[in-house]
Amino acid sequence: MNARTDAAQLLQNNDMSYHLNNSHLDALEEETIFILREVAAAFERPTLLFSGGKDSLVMLKCAEKAFGAGRIPYPLLMIDTGHNFPEVTDFRDLRAKELGAELIVRNVEDSMARGTVRLSHPGESRNVHQSVTLLEAIEEFRFDALIGGARRDEEKARAKERIFSHRDSFGQWQPKAQRPELWTLFNTRLQPNEHFRVFPISNWTELDVWQYIDRESIALPSIYYTHKRQVVDRKGLLMPVTELTPPRDGDVVETRDVRFRTVGDITCTAPVESTAATPAEIVIETLAADVSERGATRMDDKTSDASMEKRKKDGYF
Repeated sequence: MNARTDAAQLLQNNDMSYHLNNSHLDALEEETIFILREVAAAFERPTLLFSGGKDSLVMLKCAEKAFGAGRIPYPLLMIDTGHNFPEVTDFRDLRAKELGAELIVRNVEDSMARGTVRLSHPGESRNVHQSVTLLEAIEEFRFDALIGGARRDEEKARAKERIFSHRDSFGQWQPKAQRPELWTLFNTRLQPNEHFRVFPISNWTELDVWQYIDRESIALPSIYYTHKRQVVDRKGLLMPVTELTPPRDGDVVETRDVRFRTVGDITCTAPVESTAATPAEIVIETLAADVSERGATRMDDKTSDASMEKRKKDGYF
C-alpha cells in the first residue's frame, strides 16, 4: 500500500495517530537558514515578503532561528490588495509586533489612486495587479533582494525558477536567461536597477510545510483550520460568500466545514471541504490530496491572461 492510499484509509477510519518521520525537515530548515543568512550577507537592502500566510510564517520562523527574535536584519514587506481576509492581515500585524520586526505595507488601492493600476471593471481581482505596487515599493525603498515563500511544487512556472531568481531593470523574470546554481553557489551580481527574488523554501513541499508547522508549533491564522463558512460551488471550486463575492443568480448557498490551503485575495481564493483542526490532521489530508494547493483553490491561475508565468515575467512574486 502506497503512502497516499494508506493516508486515505486512515482518513476513512478517522485514525489520527499516524505520524510521519520528519527528520528530513532538519535538512530543509538548515538550507533555508543558510539562504536567509546569505541574503543578509550579499545584499544591501533586502526585504522579506510577509503576507501572514503559512509559507511566510515558516520562513519567519527560520529567520528567527537564523538571527534571533528582534534581530531579523531586514524589514517585512506586504503588498495588500485591500481584499485580503481580515483574519490573515490581523495575524500579520500581531506576528510582526511580537517579533519586533519592521513591517512595511503598500496597497494596491494607492496604486489605483495614482492611476498606475486600472481595473477593467470594479469586481476584477486585484491579485494580478500586485506586481505594479510591488515594483513601486522596490523603487521607493531601493530593495535589491526580495525574499519570498514560493515553492516549486505549487505551480509549473515556479518549478523552473532558481532559488536566487534574477530580475532585470524592469522587474521582469527571463526564464531563458537564468543563472546556474551548481553546488549551492549563488551568483548575486547585480547591474544598476536590477534585483533578485530569493525563495528559501523552494525545495519544500506542502507536506513539508505542514509537518514543520506541526513540529515547531507555529501559530497560524484561524482560517487554515476547519470552520463553518457559507460557500457556493463554481466549476468544482467552493467560493466563499462575502460582501466582495456575493452569490450570483442560480447559485446555491451552502454552509460547509472548510479550511483554506492557501490564502490570498478573497475574490480568487477558494477553501476546500475539510474537518482538519490541527496540523497533524492536515498532514494526513495532504498525503491523500491529488491536486496541488493552487490548483485546488486559486481561480486566477486558471486563465491564460493571469497565468503564473506571464505574471512573473511582468514582475509578480
